[in-house]
Amino acid sequence: MPDDFNLTNDRPVYVIGGGPGGLAVAAALRGRGVRAVVLEKSDAVGASWRRHYDRLRLHTTRRGSSLPGLRIPRSAGRWVARDQVVRYLETYAAHHELEIVTGVEVTGIERAPDDSGWLLRATGGRELTGRAVVVATGYNHTPRVPDWPGRESYGGELLHAAEYREAGPYAGKDVLVVGAGNTGAEIAVDLAEGGAARVRLAIRTAPHIVRRSTAGWPTQSTAVLVRRLPAWLVDRAAALLSRITVPDLSAKGLPRPGTGLYSRVREGAIPVQDVGLIKAVRTGRVEPVAAVESFEEDKVVLADGTRITPEAVIAATGYERALEGLLDGLGVLDDRGRPLVHGRRTPKQAPGLYFTGFTNPISGMLREMAIDARRIARALAR
Repeated sequence: MPDDFNLTNDRPVYVIGGGPGGLAVAAALRGRGVRAVVLEKSDAVGASWRRHYDRLRLHTTRRGSSLPGLRIPRSAGRWVARDQVVRYLETYAAHHELEIVTGVEVTGIERAPDDSGWLLRATGGRELTGRAVVVATGYNHTPRVPDWPGRESYGGELLHAAEYREAGPYAGKDVLVVGAGNTGAEIAVDLAEGGAARVRLAIRTAPHIVRRSTAGWPTQSTAVLVRRLPAWLVDRAAALLSRITVPDLSAKGLPRPGTGLYSRVREGAIPVQDVGLIKAVRTGRVEPVAAVESFEEDKVVLADGTRITPEAVIAATGYERALEGLLDGLGVLDDRGRPLVHGRRTPKQAPGLYFTGFTNPISGMLREMAIDARRIARALAR
């Protein structure tokens, strides 16, 4: 930490979180002459990206994923790998000369006593006062594992997808992946290609599967074009396109969804981009099974009554935003713990408090973070 870390007097804008959203906001503010200080609890920027599994690539294009003021280099390819994203974030912070303080975790946010800004309470007993606060702690903050009955009695390995790195440790093993979102689908494919003896994918609700690109046209570009159209219209168009581009896998245990793609997106369920799942299911290398209901020592009980005995269970069951403790008493979260507003909007009861990165839009999270950053910067530069 620099010796001149005395930030309570000049009241900068504090940005909580050194991931893509926080860095983008800080750069956009700096570009408008507004001092922004990024507070990151880990020891480096892009901490969540550093923890992702090895084979991960952006599901959005390089062009559609760059943050304000610096493009992702062409050398990263069209679909940018995890390690290249991390390098880009490091380069981005250095390029914009962002003021970043690592190893500081903000534990509480409240109005300053004189009501002229915000008071942040942080580790080490620090109290920091800023003119405004941008919360960018991330959509994937705290791993969530369901409290399945009998979970504690399970004798095999049980881990959240956040702990999974690569398939090597599971070579020759029987593995059950729980959750058919993008993470679960990709980990299942990684295991199948990496030598696991058997891979099953537990599915509660059949996902929409889309091609990452069709005839060279990326799905993200389509999503940007249709994101403001009525849900029923996009649902019909998506259903037609799915019949043309995605085979019917019902006979393999993966039926087509019964609800529309965009209707599901508005409920928070992003479609699965195919990075090998279709082929893996068709060839039997990944076996869709019913959802997990409970555990019985070495057995996993599925919703259809089947009992299976995998050696390892990987729970790709999502994350919590974990904002309740940070924002206790401010009334800025909905009943699911998500911010009521994002981008340039600020809650009426909490002026000067902004949020970015807590939505999972069909058009791409990094793209929307970049848009949020510019809008927040414009609002604060007025």
